[in-house]
Amino acid sequence: MTMPIPLETERLVIRRFQDADLDPFYSYRNDTDVAKYQNWSIPFPREEAKERIKEMKSVAPGAPGVMCQLAVELQATCEMVGDVAFWLDKREPRRATIGCTLARAYWRQGLALEAVSRLLDYLFTEHNIHRVVADCDPDNTASFRLLERLGFRREGHFVESFWLGDHWGDEYYYGILEREWKK
Repeated sequence: MTMPIPLETERLVIRRFQDADLDPFYSYRNDTDVAKYQNWSIPFPREEAKERIKEMKSVAPGAPGVMCQLAVELQATCEMVGDVAFWLDKREPRRATIGCTLARAYWRQGLALEAVSRLLDYLFTEHNIHRVVADCDPDNTASFRLLERLGFRREGHFVESFWLGDHWGDEYYYGILEREWKK
């Protein structure tokens, strides 16, 4: 079962990437504040941004084991302001992992909460997902507060669990069940 796109909220459209998204995508991928807690390095090459968009345009949303990254667009202006991503576990397709990135100009406006909430609602309500997980850097206060506000439970703190290019990083691990989301 694949996920129909787009998804809408009061202010946002969550949709497939388009070629016109290259400049904003490339821009926030090269913002040091945005990339600080992410798994990509700066400089993020323009050619790599172009390839990622091309790849995401052809991905079947909801295919187990395949990461699906979707553009987040403001309804009022049709401006692409970030992205959300999810992938269903290949061995257990009723388990999903999610992520979210917004351009710095759109932080602290409730847009991440709106986008991730809509994605969770779809995954749990219409896609029959049992469990969603997410991870974040313990220093990324905005991310873990967002997850906790959405009802995620912190299930672990992994010390020096992944390489960040110049040092080992910690991560918090969060989870939420379908029945917890539906409360």
